[in-house]
Amino acid sequence: MDLRIFTEPQQGASYETLRRVAVTAEETGFSAFFRSDHYLTMGGDGLPGPTDAWTTLAGLARDTSTIRLGTLVSSATFRPPGVLAIQVAQVDEMSGGRVELGLGSGWYEEEHRAYGIPFPSLAERFDRFEEQLAVITGLWGTPPGETFSHQGRHYALSDSPALPKPAQDPVPVVVGGSAKRRGAAIAARYAHEFNVPFSSADETAQRFERVRAACSAIGRDPGTMTFSAALLLVCGRDEAEFTRRARAIGREPAEVRENGIAGTVPEVVETIGRYAQAGVERLYLQVMDLSDLDHLELVAARRGRPRPRVRAGAPAPGGPVSRAGRPPAAAR
Repeated sequence: MDLRIFTEPQQGASYETLRRVAVTAEETGFSAFFRSDHYLTMGGDGLPGPTDAWTTLAGLARDTSTIRLGTLVSSATFRPPGVLAIQVAQVDEMSGGRVELGLGSGWYEEEHRAYGIPFPSLAERFDRFEEQLAVITGLWGTPPGETFSHQGRHYALSDSPALPKPAQDPVPVVVGGSAKRRGAAIAARYAHEFNVPFSSADETAQRFERVRAACSAIGRDPGTMTFSAALLLVCGRDEAEFTRRARAIGREPAEVRENGIAGTVPEVVETIGRYAQAGVERLYLQVMDLSDLDHLELVAARRGRPRPRVRAGAPAPGGPVSRAGRPPAAAR
């Protein structure tokens, strides 16, 4: 099971706080550091205020060396697709090819009102989301020296030089959700990874099956898709430590046991095993107390893997680039 760290900075986190979490995740052997893309807290005062997702990831691209970086997920309402394609490509180059783009339709109406961002109907948000994926992947996939044009319902691009190019070819795209008919079809066409957030193992497996069926319907091998889940992590060495961590984030132990990767170490291992049986290949572990770095250390130490350290001379930003698989032609 590939384990990644997932944060919610809109609840209150400075860049320095996020940097410490990302560096700790890297040093302890987690494969990636992801963050949400929100501008408004969902409870509490949110101090010191929101941080922009792609500004944060640009900083982390230089402050880390090996860990992968991404959003779960950026909102299609926040940025025009041409701008987002440039931002992601630049951060990917800054990181030496370690970035992944999670993109969704957007849902949190209050943050749009708070910062003056238009919030269209659900149908229009889905239309824009799908069209953004077409534009972004089209820009990245245009060969150097050629131009890209797109005339859609919501976005029009004329003779774009389609620059800059990301270091990876292509940047992995993560799409998630409930995998209803349209969402599953969008994932099958554009995504390298499909993510199910905060759902039971049984529901997660059902959503995966709908995406596999959508892949088969367009002639794409479902084996080219990575299937992942995102769940709250609350783990303790014993019951007292678990209870303390649950209450530190304002949650009751029984509730997080039911809805997350939660409990003592043996319980957490057992729950991860259930999700693996449901087809989960990758888990995004949502950590809410960003000051509790020992929480990450505990989980990393129980994975049975040595704690890696960044070595002198290890690949740094601008160094060797990892390559991610591109969906087959029938899926693009």
